[in-house]
Amino acid sequence: MSVTDTGTQPGDEAGHPHHYDLLVVGSGAGAFTAAVTTLNHGGSVLMVEKSDLFGGTSAMSGGGIWIPNSDNARRKGADDSAEQAYTYMRESIGNQVADDRVRAYVDGAPEMLGYLQANSALRYEAFPYPDYYSDTPGAKQGYRTQAPCVFKGRKLGDDLYKMRPQQPGAVVQGRFTLTFKEARKFLTQQKGWRLSLLKIIALYFADIPGRFKSKMSRRLTQGHSLIGSLYYTFKDKGGELWLNSPMHSLLQTDGRVTGAMVERDGELVHVSAGAVLLAAGGYEHNKEMREQSLPQPTNPDWSVSQVNNTGDSIRAATALGAKLALMNHAWWIPVVHVPGWPRPMGLFAERSLPGLVIVNQSGQRFANEALPYLEAGKAMYDSGVVPSWVIFDANFRHKYPFGPIGPGWGTPDAVLPKRVKKIMLKHSSIAELAAAAGIDAAGLASTIERNNEFAISGKDEDFQRGDLFYERYYGDERNQPNPCIAPIAKSPFYALPLYPGDIGTKGGLLTDANGQVLSEASAPIDGLYAAGNNAASVMGDKYLGAGATLGPAMTFAYLAALHAAGSAPEFRSDPGALSNQT
Repeated sequence: MSVTDTGTQPGDEAGHPHHYDLLVVGSGAGAFTAAVTTLNHGGSVLMVEKSDLFGGTSAMSGGGIWIPNSDNARRKGADDSAEQAYTYMRESIGNQVADDRVRAYVDGAPEMLGYLQANSALRYEAFPYPDYYSDTPGAKQGYRTQAPCVFKGRKLGDDLYKMRPQQPGAVVQGRFTLTFKEARKFLTQQKGWRLSLLKIIALYFADIPGRFKSKMSRRLTQGHSLIGSLYYTFKDKGGELWLNSPMHSLLQTDGRVTGAMVERDGELVHVSAGAVLLAAGGYEHNKEMREQSLPQPTNPDWSVSQVNNTGDSIRAATALGAKLALMNHAWWIPVVHVPGWPRPMGLFAERSLPGLVIVNQSGQRFANEALPYLEAGKAMYDSGVVPSWVIFDANFRHKYPFGPIGPGWGTPDAVLPKRVKKIMLKHSSIAELAAAAGIDAAGLASTIERNNEFAISGKDEDFQRGDLFYERYYGDERNQPNPCIAPIAKSPFYALPLYPGDIGTKGGLLTDANGQVLSEASAPIDGLYAAGNNAASVMGDKYLGAGATLGPAMTFAYLAALHAAGSAPEFRSDPGALSNQT
């Protein structure tokens, strides 16, 4: 990665053929937030994306954002405050993150959401999803996570098909898209879930023009709703997007970043800019960087994120002397890795369902299966054994999905993909299953016997599974006395190997409260900003709630756009920006 110190170049003036007020590197939620904020106030924006699809990992995600103290929540009758949110963050992350950044997030997040809902096509609804550390002071039992509302994909025209596809687990049979509410209803089989699914299927086939174009649904939900609505506004306001255009280096003049060298159509192009925002994701698919920084063993194939996140922009900034932080952390999640598939399947919610245990090679549980996914991933590393194994029985297999495996009532073993069958062990007894997986048979038998006792009593005396509201949220309410624990007793028995995967890396460029990248001397690098997984997370080594990746990405991108414009008070005094604020 080369860096050009341009000195005084004739191409830096506003008359340069490729001059913009803001150059945005990346095309995820943070990138579009900064772009839309700048465009809404008359600035010019170029967004460069290294791949042939826009949206990044944001498009593949659930699209939720963790926004405390929002007007959306108040409209649901929720009680929250900036001080409660600050307490929750501080109690959870300790002193890992500078106080001004925490305050900037607590204050800036609801402002950002109100601004975008007033000045873009983006719409969110506060969702009754609990904070992940629900017994921590300041935590809330719901409505800090915002769920994206459905967006009509036909508004994007053919550009819809340039958006990165959603994760397979977010789309039923590769066609039918789900909102947060619908996904929970189907996973936990709440009353009326079959009728709801039939309605979604009917809507899909009723879109006859869409069916002639693609099997992709034009009813956009989750990450597609988030990116689709922001992209719609971006294009409507005159934003410019270059696909297949990786940034090669940053340009600096007299200590200020003034643009970048960008590859376009096979040639390097000098792009001049008033400011540059790096919002191109982390380094999770860079094998060398993973091995240097992350716990071992580590493998890019265990990452759920899109494969173009290789840390290019992080390295470009460090070549200018930028400071790094939290490089040994990631947004961990247990995954099922199916060799030959494009990416693994992250286990976000299935681990809360009753009728399974996760064990090491000794057949022993090592953690609460229903932990928040970051903590579950950490626990897998702490156990010292990779892979670990999930064990379940015929009852679980029939009722519930798990990673790449649909529920048996709709996806029997005979129709599973061959690659899935190859990693899924199935035997008539626990002893045979243990032998096939290389697990200690006596240890596994003892663990399952103990689980079955807990299923009767309703109390997990070893790891307290099901004690917290968060853990029960994705349990099966029909299963009592504990919605997260059921007997494992009916043959055949199943096992799948699990790996400590991630949805992205947490470490990156250290930034200040305005999103400015800091130098090794802890001074801002003029003209250079970072957001999302390009930046070290304001969440430290924790995951405070659903949307704690995208919420900060969008908030600090918004704050960066304001700061880069040099007129933050004018931006914030815009009547539209305040229409949804208190």
